[in-house]
Formats: sequence, structure tokens, C-alpha cells
Amino acid sequence: MKLIDRYILRLFLTSFLTVFVILFFIFALQTIWLFIAELAGKDLDAFLILKFLSMAMPRTIPLVLPLSVLLASIMLFGSLAENYEFAAMKSSGISLQRAMRSLIVFIVGLSLVTFYFANNVIPYSEFQFINFRRYIANSKPSMAIAAGQFSKIGDNFSIKVEKKKGEEGTFLEDITIHECSSNGLGNLKVIKANTGEIVSQPMNNSLKLILKDGFYYEDVVKNAYSYNNITYPFAKSHFKQYAINIDLSKLNKVDENQYVAGTNTMLKLDDLEYTLDSLNVNLKKDLMSQNDNLYLRSGMNSNISFAQINSAEVAPKANDQDMMSTLNATQKTTTLNIARGNIDSMLFTLESNAANLLGKLKNICAFKVAIHEKFVIAFSCILMFFLGAPLGAIIRKGGLGLPIVFAILIFISYHFINTFGKRLAEENGIEPFIGMWLATFILSPLAVLLTYRATNDIGLIQFDQIGDFFANIFSVLKNLATKKSESN
Repeated sequence: MKLIDRYILRLFLTSFLTVFVILFFIFALQTIWLFIAELAGKDLDAFLILKFLSMAMPRTIPLVLPLSVLLASIMLFGSLAENYEFAAMKSSGISLQRAMRSLIVFIVGLSLVTFYFANNVIPYSEFQFINFRRYIANSKPSMAIAAGQFSKIGDNFSIKVEKKKGEEGTFLEDITIHECSSNGLGNLKVIKANTGEIVSQPMNNSLKLILKDGFYYEDVVKNAYSYNNITYPFAKSHFKQYAINIDLSKLNKVDENQYVAGTNTMLKLDDLEYTLDSLNVNLKKDLMSQNDNLYLRSGMNSNISFAQINSAEVAPKANDQDMMSTLNATQKTTTLNIARGNIDSMLFTLESNAANLLGKLKNICAFKVAIHEKFVIAFSCILMFFLGAPLGAIIRKGGLGLPIVFAILIFISYHFINTFGKRLAEENGIEPFIGMWLATFILSPLAVLLTYRATNDIGLIQFDQIGDFFANIFSVLKNLATKKSESN
């Protein structure tokens, strides 16, 4: 490697690593914000939170890496052009393509590493992340109660404890429980206890509290159908031990549809292709089964073929008499009702089959999208480099000012188009190949144009040409106005 290649590569790596760390930290904060509801109030220690983030962060790499390449390339080549280092290179016979050679090799290698990361690391982290979320939700029922504040448990209970003791936080002190009425009448029951214990087992959807040495208060509500005006006081009782079972199924409920739809993100390329083949085979079987079912319900014989018809025989003359005319009024009504019922049943079956097939088609499209996404993530690094490097050489600005503006505009456009195409492909709106590569197809000509203009020292916008264009328009309008005034 020549000195110029080492110099440019060193500058690029410095900018790239700096930008990558900053963006990774920003997306880490975004991840915390997205899952704050699952982390807050669960009494999780720092190790579990760091483990949670370590499993969630690999999914941000497809966003962080291309943006880092784009911003670093704009900053580097903008700085080289701003400091006239490119001018010195060109005077020495070094073109822009020659200056980019070492970085092109590095970016191609980075794309291969990115593909390996998208095909191996991200699926594994997604699998671990989903399981860990279930573990947090179900493994420790005591996490549902936070010390020093009221915790909403289930639909009807609000619990506050002053202290939690024990390794798992199962021993409680100074407990206050408000039980809300299911008919919206407010907190009719209040339970206070000096001590308590959580005896629920891990991975259980119920929270069992054993309360000791406390009081039970309940407001007595007057019957709505009572005609007397007697006011009832509250009921109070003392207990030595009192057991409460609280259903945590809604608290621990996770979005099963999200996990089912996200299973394609947990598979490698080989697994995706194998599963996709199985889904296509099942879809064909369902189509054949539904067709046979429709034939049977319609009363038609699907085995009839034109080859079975003997054209040499003369068919008997058809009976021109209307069949309905042979029936009386009651029979006609019954026949029409039966026919209407059969048609309604057939339409319902067709609509159900169509919805079922559409769901399976969307599932197939989701797997196709997951396959293309692995290649799109890898190629996006190359695309962002060929957008950023010539753009930096054209704008001739380094640092974190103007390069950030251009990088954000380009990346937001790319991400918006990519997300739009992905969603459309997952809904079976367009072919998954087109949807996933739509952003690449749109921005690749821009990369070629920028590279051409940077190589030939053509600016991003030719202000002289724009000025001449408007000057010509103004001249034409002025001449027209002059001729009109002379004619008058």
C-alpha cells in the first residue's frame, strides 16, 4: 500500500469510528426510550439492563453503519478539497478515482462483514432478545411491585410497599393495597399490612401475596334498588394472615403477533430459503384443496372433461318448459331460499378463503423481504460511500457543519424510500425484489452523476448557468414588452 493510500485510509477510519461511536450511542438512547415501559418499575439491576441493551443494539447496525459511511466520506473528501489537498493530488497526476481506490477496497470488505453480521449476528441477537423480554416479563413476579411507590397490578389492584427485602425482593414491609371496583365505583377496598411475602413461582402468570398482621377496610355500598335512606358505615376487620391471588397475564402479556411476524428476522439465509419453499408448497396445497372444496359444494363433477363427450351422438331436444313453473308458491319460496342460502354460504367461503390466502401471501412476502434485506444492508454501505465521497469533493467542506446537513438529507431520503418499499412489499403491494431495492435503484443514478461531476471538476450547482438562464428569460420578456409598446 502506497503512502497516499495509507494516509487517506487513516483519515477515513478516524472519521468513521468517531461518527460510528456517536451514532451508536444516540441509537442506544433511542432503544432505551422505546423499551422504557418494559424496564421501568421492574427493579432490574444494572447487569440485566446492560444485557437487555446488548441484545437490542445489533438491530440498529443497519441504520448506524450506512449513515456512518456516508457522513465519514463526506467529511473526509470535503476536508481534502477544502484544504486544497485534492488540488495537490491532481497536480501530481492522482485522480479522484485513484484517491478512492484504497477506500473502495475497504468499503467492499466492510460490506462483506456487514452481510455476515446481518446473516448471523442479528438473527441470533433477535432470538435472544425476544426470549430475554419474556424472561423479564415472567421470571420474577416481584419485579411487578416497586418499592416506595404505587404499582398498578392487573386491572383492579394498586400496591405500595415501603421496603423490599431478600435476594429476590419477595419479603415486603408496610404494605398498602387499593382494590378498585370492577363497576367503576372507585377504591372500595383498602388493605394494610405490616409485613408480607411473595410466594409465586417463576414463570407463573399469577402473583400470590401472603399478608400478615393487618387490617381490611371496605366501603359498604347501598343497594341501587333500596328505597330507604340508611347510610352504611365502612366494614373493618383485622387479620393475622391474608392471601391474595392477582392475575398477571395481562401485565406479562407480550405482543404475540409481533413475535410471529418477526420470526423471519431470527433466521439465516439458508433457513429463510428453506422456510420459503415450505410456505410456497403449503400455499399450492391450500389452493388445490379450496378448489376441490368449491367443486364439491357446487355439486359439479370436477372429473368431467370434453374428451368424454361423444360428438357422434345427437343430443336430445332440450325441454323448453321453465322448471319453476312446475312448482307451487310454497315450493318456489323454499327453493329460492335454499338457493340464496347456498349462494351466501359460497360467498362467505370465498371471502374466508381469500383472506386466508392473502395472509399466507403476506407471510411469504415477509420472508422474501427478509432475504433481500440482508443484501440491501450490505450494498447500502457501498452506495453511501459513492454518494458521500464525490459529494464531499464537490461541496469542499469538511467538519461537522455542511456535511451533516447533506448526510441527513440523503440518508433520510434513502431510509424513507426503503421503508416505503419494504412496507409495500410486505403487504403484497409490489414484488419484494422491487420494494427492497427501490431506494438503491433511485439513488444509484445520483451516485453515478456525483462521481462524474466530481471527476470532471463540475460543481454541484452551476450558478452561472442558472443566472444565464434567468437572464435570457428576462431578456425575452423585455423584448416582448418593447415590441408591444411600439405597436401601441
